[in-house]
Formats: sequence, structure tokens, C-alpha cells
Amino acid sequence: MNKFFEKIPFVDNVLKGVGQIMLQENRYTGILFLVGIFLGSWQCGVAAILATAAATFTAMKLKYAQSEINAGLYGFSAALVGVALAFIFQATPLIWLLIVLGGALAAVIQHFFIQKKIPVFTFPFIVITWVLVFTLHHFTNIQPSDLISAEIIPTDYDDFLACTNGFGEVIFQGGVLSGIIFFVAVFISSPVAALYGLAASILGAGLSQLNGEPVKEIHMGLFGFNAVLSAIVFSGVKKTDGIWVLIAVFLTIVIDDFLVDNHMLDAVGGVFTFPFVVGTWITLIIQKLFIKKVV
Repeated sequence: MNKFFEKIPFVDNVLKGVGQIMLQENRYTGILFLVGIFLGSWQCGVAAILATAAATFTAMKLKYAQSEINAGLYGFSAALVGVALAFIFQATPLIWLLIVLGGALAAVIQHFFIQKKIPVFTFPFIVITWVLVFTLHHFTNIQPSDLISAEIIPTDYDDFLACTNGFGEVIFQGGVLSGIIFFVAVFISSPVAALYGLAASILGAGLSQLNGEPVKEIHMGLFGFNAVLSAIVFSGVKKTDGIWVLIAVFLTIVIDDFLVDNHMLDAVGGVFTFPFVVGTWITLIIQKLFIKKVV
């Protein structure tokens, strides 16, 4: 298998780009993510591949650092742009074109921040998708996809499965099987990150329920996926890592609930992974100030 990827490095870079959605530089994580996405929707699966391929190709043509391309750093925001557009809108020719262009633009924006040494995580995805969703809603008649309006049937296992559903909703997948696959995908790359993410998803669901958020949406993982990403960023084997995970997850949950409750971003499609990015930024600032004080 390794020889195959050595012969076709572009495929390897694309798969790692998909894996980096949850900060995993692992081709097999990327493969499992794609499996989970395709189980939910073939349109979202194709969109993820197209957008990530467009971003990787753009990075190569613009001669960005090969080590960064190999690590998949230009693929994850692009993949999320692709899946988001395919999930929100019906798959018209314009949407497919924007999936490719949005993926390419994500690579350019990501490169700008990498050059500035600013950890923006999924911020390029957020900005591009907000702009596209607002524009498409106001200046086109493209209808919502069937996916966004699909009815979720409650089951007896919703309370138990809410923890893995948080993994699924990171990539807009509400299916139980997709969430489990995504958890396994992270686990094979980093067991510590996967377990911290699982705990964060449970915490997000619990705190959101105490805050009076809709139980149905909590069970879907909509109040857990941002927390999952924040936990993965700070996960590690040191005792202090747990403290930073807790701080980041708590901040992310508070920001998420506040933005959702006040409908502050409904006009641009929703919060997406914005609470994760802001919560992580604040935690990084606190961490930096704390380290300076200790030193």
C-alpha cells in the first residue's frame, strides 16, 4: 500500500488533507472519513474529494512548501467547503463549480496564514462558506438540498450515541454509522485525541442540555462537534494537557451556545466551526500568557 502512495503522491496528499479535518496527518484516517461521508451522501463525498483535490493542485501549482502539501495542510478547509456546499444546496452546475473554486481559494487563504505563522485552523473554510452561503441565498434561486431538511428519526440509543454524533457533525454527517467511523478514524491515528474528543462531545451535550438547548439537536451532535475539535487540538499525554483541553472545550461550548441561542450567524449559514476556532484562539492566548508568567 505504501508503494502505491509513493507512486501517486497526489492521492496521498488529498487523503491526508481530508484527515486533517480533525488534525490527523494520516491517509487511513482520510480514507475512513471519506467512507463515512459517502455513507451519508455521495454528493458530499464527491464534493470533499473535488475540493481537496482542487486545493492540493492549487498549492502545487503555486509552489507552496512540499512538506506542507505532503502533510495535507491545504486540504482540510477545502474539504469542509466542499461538503458544506453539497450539504446545504442542491447539486447544480454552479454549486459544483463553486466547490472547486472554493477549495482552491481555501488553499490560498490557508497559505497566507501559514506564512504569517498564525494558527487559523478551519477559519478559511468558515469565511469562504459564510460568503458563498450569503451570496447564494440572496442572489440565486438554488434550492436547499434534501439533506439539510431530512427528518432525523429518534431512537432508543440517542443518549448513548450523542457522543459519537459529535464526531459526525464535524463533517456535516448526522448518521450514527458515520459518527462511529469518524471516531475510529481518529482513534487509529491518535487514541488520546479520539478519547479526549469523545469526552468533549459528552461534555458539550451535557452542558448544552443544562443550558436548555433542544434535546433533538443535542442528540444529533450539533452542540458537540466544535468541542470535539477543541479537545483534539490540545490533546496529549501530559497531565497539563487535560487542563488545557477542559479550558478550550468549556470556552468553545459557551461561545457555541451563545451564538446559536442569539441566532447571530443564521444569515450566513450558521456557526459552522467558528466556536471551535475562537475558543481555541482564546485558549492559546491564555496558554501563552501562563507560560510567560511561569518562565
